[in-house]
Amino acid sequence: MTQQFKTIGLIGKPEHKGANATITTLHQYLIENEYQVLVENSVASSMTIKNMTTCSLTEIGEQADLAIVIGGDGYMLGAARVLAWYDIGVIGVNRGNLGFLTDLSPDDIIEPLTQILAGKSGSEKRFIIEAEVYRHGKLKSSNSAVNEAVLHAGKVASMIEFEVYIDNCFMFSQRSDGLIIATPTGSTAYSMSAGGPILTPNLNALSLVPMFPHSLTSRPIVVDGDSEIKLILANENQERLQISCDGHVILAVMPGDEVIIRKSESTIGLVHPLDHNYFTVLRNKLSWGNKLY
Repeated sequence: MTQQFKTIGLIGKPEHKGANATITTLHQYLIENEYQVLVENSVASSMTIKNMTTCSLTEIGEQADLAIVIGGDGYMLGAARVLAWYDIGVIGVNRGNLGFLTDLSPDDIIEPLTQILAGKSGSEKRFIIEAEVYRHGKLKSSNSAVNEAVLHAGKVASMIEFEVYIDNCFMFSQRSDGLIIATPTGSTAYSMSAGGPILTPNLNALSLVPMFPHSLTSRPIVVDGDSEIKLILANENQERLQISCDGHVILAVMPGDEVIIRKSESTIGLVHPLDHNYFTVLRNKLSWGNKLY
């Protein structure tokens, strides 16, 4: 077999029986075909594979040519936020629910993976965003997001007030439960549930989706992906405000703080089977109608 990739990283949800079974299958297959295999530490601790080489997620990013992530989209997002800083391809095996980011089925994995490892695959770059919180002009915290950065209150159904600027130009002020800033990758996640538009992955764009706005005229809007989005929190807000990155990383925000959201210089290199088609994924996941004839 011609080896397009030489070192493969295996990443999966710890203590998950399905993920463990898939990793065991993949590890055996890859070793038999003379690949170097690295298993991420947290999932390796629940495995019983002999002579297993383990390392951290960052070490996989530094050493591997391809990372195979076994889990749902949520676990894929966590791994992708780290791996985006490295020159590595990423492919997902769906052990979750919808699986917009995870192409391979655990029930039929060896044949498509064989083709991918032989170089018969497609690839694409997905951009991520960075969120920074400033207080009195000083950077207090920051993190990255693959899907979305969300401004919201610390408790459910709590109205907050803020201003939005695009490239330092005032856009609008709003009273709502919050605001979702989504990438094209994230347009089929939380943003879609809130009524936001679906953006095809090749678009250089960001969507801003209000959450339960206190105005019937507030609508989602799509802006250029290279825009700098600034949110200024009104001083009248309650103190418990947050910026949530992909629903996992929480940045604390205080009244009067400024939040800057912009495209990161890092990208995620997704690897797909040759028959991958984005619209087929949408049609299958969202139960859209098939062709009439």
